[in-house]
Amino acid sequence: MEQNNKLISSVKHSKVQSDKVNLSISISKIKKDSHKLSEMYDFKKYMDSSDMNFPEDMLEMIPSDTPPYLDNGEHYVERIGRALKFFKQCALIGPSGTGKTHIVYLVAELAGLPMWEINCGLATSVFDLFGRYVGLGKENWIDGLITNWCRRGGILYLDEANMMKQDVATKLNPLLDQRGHMVLTEKDSEIIHRHKHAYMIISMNPVSSEFAGTKPINAAMRRRMSVWLNFDYMSVGDKIDDKEIQMVSERGNINMFDAETIVKIGAKLRQEYKMGDLPYGPSIGDLVNWARICSDGANVAEGGDETLVPMTSDDPEVQDEVRHIIKKIIESQAAANKTKV
Repeated sequence: MEQNNKLISSVKHSKVQSDKVNLSISISKIKKDSHKLSEMYDFKKYMDSSDMNFPEDMLEMIPSDTPPYLDNGEHYVERIGRALKFFKQCALIGPSGTGKTHIVYLVAELAGLPMWEINCGLATSVFDLFGRYVGLGKENWIDGLITNWCRRGGILYLDEANMMKQDVATKLNPLLDQRGHMVLTEKDSEIIHRHKHAYMIISMNPVSSEFAGTKPINAAMRRRMSVWLNFDYMSVGDKIDDKEIQMVSERGNINMFDAETIVKIGAKLRQEYKMGDLPYGPSIGDLVNWARICSDGANVAEGGDETLVPMTSDDPEVQDEVRHIIKKIIESQAAANKTKV
């Protein structure tokens, strides 16, 4: 019996050691990947991941392997880092597909911060976000997502913030000003002070591109956000960014000519979306997916019909409009290519 107990103890010890090794490898991988990214951005002067220490159960919430974010010299990554250091919160505004969510994940990885993400367009109750008692009486309280973030730290990312319910926004206000705490009225008005590494980023579509259910952010929250950064597509209308063409070519594994055609189509569709004539503007990820289909043998028109056309709308008339734009730009590119030859 004693020998069996020793064996069990040995197995448990080996498992603990193994878990520690795996955890060490996991942490090393996060730091290694983040180091590669940190060389691309002047981010450490604002936030240094080595200063962040979180419990083991939160490490898996820190993003990893996030692709770099390319801009046209706006230095969005550094500006978000500065806003979080100085004010602990900021707002991102731009059409869908301009990389707002992508850059939040990138900043979280660079800073070594866990991510707490909420889509404000979903029917999420105050109880889900702040907490509730479970069962009878007041014995078993479960913290909601926002309460967990407030206690434990990280980045709270509120996507589509202009669809946020008013009662949620009101409860956030004391967290975002000099008080820096939240009052859990549902839990006998317990006061929870904001963790020293608890940061908030909100994102939304601009007013001109708002969808049903959106509304302007109330004045109280607007004042508390301090920094507002405007995002736009790399290529829109006649403004074509060579870096986007290069990215579509490399990630989609297609030639530069087809990549240029796809980007020009995407730029035209984005222009139509911003003008309100189409319900969706393609992101660079959408264009890369289109390119990947083409890399497998489909031509540009076929690839678009399989990806972007149905993605834009279920309406057959809208889909035909998108096909017309695709066809027109393909023909224009072909004519221009013949002229060069």
